[in-house]
Amino acid sequence: MSQRTIVVCGHGPGISDAVARRFGKEGYAVALVARSAERLKRAAEALSKDGVTARAFAADLSKPDAVRAMIRDVRAQLGPVTVVHWNAYGGGLRDLLADPVEGLASAIDVGVTGLLAATQEALADLEAQKGAVLVTGGGLCFYDAGVDAMAVQWGAAGLAIAKAAQHKATGLLHAALKPRGVYVGEVVVGGAVKGTAFDQGQATIEAASIADAFWELHQARGELGRVIR
Repeated sequence: MSQRTIVVCGHGPGISDAVARRFGKEGYAVALVARSAERLKRAAEALSKDGVTARAFAADLSKPDAVRAMIRDVRAQLGPVTVVHWNAYGGGLRDLLADPVEGLASAIDVGVTGLLAATQEALADLEAQKGAVLVTGGGLCFYDAGVDAMAVQWGAAGLAIAKAAQHKATGLLHAALKPRGVYVGEVVVGGAVKGTAFDQGQATIEAASIADAFWELHQARGELGRVIR
């Protein structure tokens, strides 16, 4: 059993894969979590070829029961959870004035409810190991007229609301867990990341740079986070 395990929630080919590789390079076992079992299997195999201990755990991160069961499975297969990296997000509601409001719930469930469920389920491990919760934030979270206009123009109302709620939840977790020796940090991504769904050919941010920022925050264990543009 590995004594250090990072659970990468919302794994994909961009930020989360870079985080998995960065922490794997430092000797962490890596649990890859998303809905597609086949895609996760391929990603875990690719990491394993590069010398990283990696396993796939398919789960719907919008469902608290599924999140809790996933954390238990990771613990059983890889050992105690040292770091939770929450990279999952959902768009949900696009148009505030036309789309069914029920669509907002899915974005909140993925961005906030699942994050809290994972933190609660892993809390005993995190406390015992002086671990960390690391959250990928988005620039749409900020209270700014220009940002709000952009979110409306892009049809990203649900994502913006969920990211704002997640940003607040991350700050609250930082305050609540610091006295328990658990670090909570956030990297807010204020632009498009190369190689992701948001890359329309003009992205300027490297996923590896974000992964490095997460590692630096994790090592320093001080400030809540930083913004990368």
